[in-house]
Amino acid sequence: MTNETGSKPRASKWRFFAIEALLLVVVVVGIRAWQQRDMVSGAAPVLQGVTLAGQPYQLPAHPDRPVLVHFWATWCPVCSAEQGSIAAIARDHPDVITIAMQSGKPEQVTRFMKEKEIAFPVLNDADGSISNSWGVHAVPASFIIAPDGQIRFIEVGYTTGMGLRLRLWLAGI
Repeated sequence: MTNETGSKPRASKWRFFAIEALLLVVVVVGIRAWQQRDMVSGAAPVLQGVTLAGQPYQLPAHPDRPVLVHFWATWCPVCSAEQGSIAAIARDHPDVITIAMQSGKPEQVTRFMKEKEIAFPVLNDADGSISNSWGVHAVPASFIIAPDGQIRFIEVGYTTGMGLRLRLWLAGI
């Protein structure tokens, strides 16, 4: 029975909404945990190589500022949607390195970047050895490395530019 104000059906609607919201949170957390199950945590692994631009790169053990290590692939549609944000962060934040995971030979990745008019530093991981050492099985995947060399944040899937910038800022404080 309800009173004239209809409070019981309203409470029932809110309870139903709360249960649905909780279920959604549980599903999202479960999916994220499954996606990140093999990804490294703690101290950042060694990361070194030569970028597509021919510059040597080595991730410092203790960087001066937080570093964004971003894994992506030319064949990944979600990565393509996120590339503008990554390029903008790389323009504003010099401590960004990206890894093109199993995307072909360096010439193929370079051609893809020119066609898409994107520019950020890229290490080519044609054989997947870098991504395996970081435990990356799905792209896009982003790691935020704090100045103490520890991985502070891991994101798998689409992440907004604002979200990555916020995590970079938080890793630096």
